[in-house]
Amino acid sequence: MSAEKKVTEKKSTEKKVKKEVSSVQLKTEKKVIETNLVDKYKKDIIPALMKKFDYKNIMEAPKLLKIVVNRGIGEATQDIKVLEKTLDEIFIITQQKPIIRRAKNSIANFKLRKGQPIGVMVTLRGKIMYAFLDKLISTALPRIRDFKGLDSKSFDGRGSFTFGIKEQLIFPEIDYNKVDKIRGMNISIITNAQNDESARALLEAFGVPFRN
Repeated sequence: MSAEKKVTEKKSTEKKVKKEVSSVQLKTEKKVIETNLVDKYKKDIIPALMKKFDYKNIMEAPKLLKIVVNRGIGEATQDIKVLEKTLDEIFIITQQKPIIRRAKNSIANFKLRKGQPIGVMVTLRGKIMYAFLDKLISTALPRIRDFKGLDSKSFDGRGSFTFGIKEQLIFPEIDYNKVDKIRGMNISIITNAQNDESARALLEAFGVPFRN
């Protein structure tokens, strides 16, 4: 075997090993994040909520159900590469494959045809939801310039809180050099809380920062 071929095979093997190691580390990190947040909810948050709202049964305490991340991409009707880029970015950010939202009707004024892609969406549950929430609270939101907290008026009265992110660059996985355009997204945190007050108390207990 030639020296050149040996070097090539070595590099290939090293690259494969690094990829496998990174994969294991990512899975381990997610497991730790999930355990920490779930433990925090069971040991600290539930007792605190029961005391605050005088719940008689542990099942009355609100809990997280899912987190929905979506991005509208009207420009994708003119450039399919926008859709591909968005699918890649949302997957990188959430670690879950997003689905494509398509137009239900044709709108001539907007040159929109039924069935054309108009956005992407991903619904996170379980451990991947907790991993995303932890990253959002501890890493992404603090990277927003002059960030003073999220607007608490964005609750819907039925246990859901939705807010917008102006740029994808606040997420550490996004490589600035590979971003073709600054694009935002909407994030909805869905709980089973019966009102805004208990929903906010739950999210604050997890560490979600509000400004008012």
